[in-house]
Amino acid sequence: MKSIAVFNNKGGVGKTTLTYHLGYALAELGYKTLLIDLDPQSNLTLFGLDPEALHNIWQAEEPFIDDFVQARDVKSPVEFKDITCDVRSIHFLLKPIEDGTDIPQTLAKPLDLHDNLGMIPGRLSIHTYEDKIANRWNDVYGGDPLAIRTVTQVRNFCDVYAKNHSYDYVVIDTSPSLGILNKVIISTVDGFLIPCMPDMFSLYGIQNIGKSLKGWKRDFNTIFTLLSDVKLSHFPKNFVSFLGYTIFNAKKFTGKSEWDLSKAHHNYAKQIPATIRKYIDEDHRKHLTETQLEEPIGETAVMHSYSTRPNMAQKYRTPMWKVPSCENLEPEDKSTISGNRKLYENTKIGFHIFTKDLLTRLEQLEVN
Repeated sequence: MKSIAVFNNKGGVGKTTLTYHLGYALAELGYKTLLIDLDPQSNLTLFGLDPEALHNIWQAEEPFIDDFVQARDVKSPVEFKDITCDVRSIHFLLKPIEDGTDIPQTLAKPLDLHDNLGMIPGRLSIHTYEDKIANRWNDVYGGDPLAIRTVTQVRNFCDVYAKNHSYDYVVIDTSPSLGILNKVIISTVDGFLIPCMPDMFSLYGIQNIGKSLKGWKRDFNTIFTLLSDVKLSHFPKNFVSFLGYTIFNAKKFTGKSEWDLSKAHHNYAKQIPATIRKYIDEDHRKHLTETQLEEPIGETAVMHSYSTRPNMAQKYRTPMWKVPSCENLEPEDKSTISGNRKLYENTKIGFHIFTKDLLTRLEQLEVN
């Protein structure tokens, strides 16, 4: 199993749309894939569930999110098993660690999105788990078992779900934050990628990520020198690697530049590799070739604007290329979608190209 985080310190770059379609492309290419929504906004979850169904999941969990031990103790063993075996949010899964109690022996089933594709839904309340990481962080240096479990449990769930459901890849959607929850997510996955817009804000976002990575790695290096081999077994063997960047959903200006971007956007886009070299340490990207560092993942495959197609994809809870084939299209959408059928369906080509390039970069981690 390889775990991947999609991350940018800047919001509004299409991170969730990219994550969802990456998951679908991986599944269609034959790789069993799990999506985990660790962005408190839970937009990735709404690609897979309508709000009412999500409300029912959250409502059933509410007593456990308030106090896991108390909610467990008032249930019969059969009732508790039924709850824990059903589709549950990522915060429900992490809540026993947050409350310092045992994790249920039964593993919640993933939400089935499609053949080869599952999801662990998000939840707005995940911020309380982030607070607990912050409270326990210093205890990790002393080898406190609960603190170590709190910091490594997201990675542990990636491993457990991969083992139990034979997942090849776990893809995590994150918030646009450099807080401690993302610190432990990014630091303990195998690789991360940065979706960008070709603008000043993305350049500053890369700077912030690079500076944070330096501090995060320094902290984890200290932990690795202090803990015993047994306790270090909870952590991944290697610190995270940078898989590259992509420019996503930028407005297309045919013939204006080599990437069909406006002059202003092209100028910013061409600064991204230099910004990466300057701020993201070579140790995180040593497996990438110079060409891979210079070019976006998949080159221009997912670069240009999709107009309203991502909105339709979320509305009908399916990837863009499957929207025209939906049987439940609303009358007001049918004519527009059918008139643009090829534009919708051709998005599949781009995402498959993007995904294959990403897989090549992941395979290079094994070599290095």
